[in-house]
Amino acid sequence: METSEKKYPSFRDINFSNLFNKNTVRNAFFMTAGIFIFIIGVIIYGIILNSMEDSIEEVMLEKGFAELNDVNLIIDRKNFSLTLYEDTVFIKSYRISLGRNNTISKTKANDGATPVGEYKICDIDTAHKYYKFLKLNYPNLNDAADALRRGVVTQSQFDQLKFEFYYEECPKLETELGGNVGLHGIGRLNYIFKNLPFVYNWTDGSIALKNESIDEILSVTGKGTKVVIK
Repeated sequence: METSEKKYPSFRDINFSNLFNKNTVRNAFFMTAGIFIFIIGVIIYGIILNSMEDSIEEVMLEKGFAELNDVNLIIDRKNFSLTLYEDTVFIKSYRISLGRNNTISKTKANDGATPVGEYKICDIDTAHKYYKFLKLNYPNLNDAADALRRGVVTQSQFDQLKFEFYYEECPKLETELGGNVGLHGIGRLNYIFKNLPFVYNWTDGSIALKNESIDEILSVTGKGTKVVIK
């Protein structure tokens, strides 16, 4: 019995004129152009929003402050905002990006989450790969105590973290809790990302702001400034 074999067309048999006819090329052109125009429109919209933002100097003058002496920062992970206060007086709010995993609070290294708790700025790096970096004293004592209860750190590691919390500016001991969390800029891609009118969480757990916002915050804060993340 003869069996018929299905014959597939060879490369030479394909009629490319049917694949790339005028309608296909035209539709592809309009789709590409539409996407390009949309991206440009989004960036222009972001530029307009940024141009309408008052500088911190202007805001301070409006509120009657020549300088700020008791600054504290409140970071709201749900609203993607960093709010700057002088004592209890609202000064200015900033849009932020957070860790890639914003559904949980940070409990271990490489979880992509932003920690929750009360911290302080313990170190400042003005030559960071993301422009400038205001390091936080994560893990704090509460983070270390919770990790001890969960068996993530040993008693000796907890004791060392506790010592560093009280007597060192920044924690130095490397544990499963991770570290090197803080506020930083966007870096070289600042002009693109700062003009996006939506939030894109991309960090390893730190809080990212546009470079200009980091400059403003750094102008009124320093080591020891209180930072609450909720």
